[in-house]
Amino acid sequence: MTVLITGATGLIGQEIVKQCHEQDINVHYLTTSKSKLSTDSNYKGFYWNPNENEIDHKCFEGVSTIINMVGASISKRWTDSYKKTILNSRTQTAELLLNTIKTHNYTINQIVSASAIGIYPTSLTNYYEESNTQISETFLGKVVHKWESAVDDFKTIGCKVAKIRIGLVLAKDGGALPQIVKPIKYGAGAAFGSGKQWQSWIHVKDLAALFVFAVKNEFDGIYNGVAPNPVCNKELTKAAARQLKRPLILPNIPKFVMKLALGEMHILLFESQRVSSQKVEAEGFDFKYVNLKPALEDLL
Repeated sequence: MTVLITGATGLIGQEIVKQCHEQDINVHYLTTSKSKLSTDSNYKGFYWNPNENEIDHKCFEGVSTIINMVGASISKRWTDSYKKTILNSRTQTAELLLNTIKTHNYTINQIVSASAIGIYPTSLTNYYEESNTQISETFLGKVVHKWESAVDDFKTIGCKVAKIRIGLVLAKDGGALPQIVKPIKYGAGAAFGSGKQWQSWIHVKDLAALFVFAVKNEFDGIYNGVAPNPVCNKELTKAAARQLKRPLILPNIPKFVMKLALGEMHILLFESQRVSSQKVEAEGFDFKYVNLKPALEDLL
């Protein structure tokens, strides 16, 4: 079996490639950097430049499934121009893939695309399952809604469309965790705001395994990519401090301080989404990291 992965060189993409190879799945991948092209028998790179609508259509040869992970980082300051980059890197890339498949008459059976739990409105009390239809009014909520709509267009070619709404990804060398632990290491760790906001997290290895599981089990529809036991921000901060054997002596950091420091992006620290993993568990997916403590032990 051969899959095409967009975003294969990113934090989650690299782990997906690794797990694909462990299960004898060949990988084609798209990259905007010609220096990152390789031609191994099970790992073949193809050049694309979505800004110029340019793509090497041979990336689809022999491919039955696309794993779509491409998207500009949301953890850079949200200027007006960077907001456009965040949106276009998700929607225009999906359009380019679909148009190329149509133009050259390739047969793709399934696309498994990244999405985000940022689509759910912030709430301290709601417990979000995939059937929820409310959409957050935030910039992120609107981006995820348009992103999912762009991916849904693959249904027009008879393709199964699976969207995995990803929570807070915990990884050793990237994502949110190194940023969370940095102040704690220097004795300046503290929860944000009330600290009561829910954080639905997932270990990067479990997330990659879920994408591969979605491919092998032909997922179709919306699935939450979160571990079974979300925690509040205060609990996450305390657990990280315990693991690092550092005290937490500072008061909680007020919202206005982070708004001054980060601009609109500060909402990433204060949004609250308690999200259910029951649907993927019912499909037979087993999480290796069900609780936060073993996940942090592994990563820290």
